[in-house]
Amino acid sequence: MPHLRISEAASLVGVSDDTVRRWIDAESIATVPDAAGRALVSGEDVARFAQQRSHAATDGSGVARSARNQFVGLVTTVTSDAVMSQVELQCGPHRVVSLMSTEAVRDLRLEPGTVATAVVKATTVIVERARETT
Repeated sequence: MPHLRISEAASLVGVSDDTVRRWIDAESIATVPDAAGRALVSGEDVARFAQQRSHAATDGSGVARSARNQFVGLVTTVTSDAVMSQVELQCGPHRVVSLMSTEAVRDLRLEPGTVATAVVKATTVIVERARETT
């Protein structure tokens, strides 16, 4: 079973180190010591918590969608010409860029500082595995 340092687990799930420690204290996440005696958390337990959090996160619109990848964020940049626009959102630690018609940007009233949801439906998603650090 893979194990992660508390800081790695927190970063991957998008919470603070203290939140992961609270999960540990509540005995919801198992720990094992590494060679230096530091606590490592079960990757499986962290994955379960991440999955529970992802089901709870919604954009609040009440709209039913077939697309499962929804990222609520803040519009940071809108670059437009007469026909097309590039809209950048900061969704937590992730930058999401969308190309859309300038008409759609006007209709949605997108501008820096606007809260918006990037809905992504892709036919190809590439998954890479990071090298193990522990």
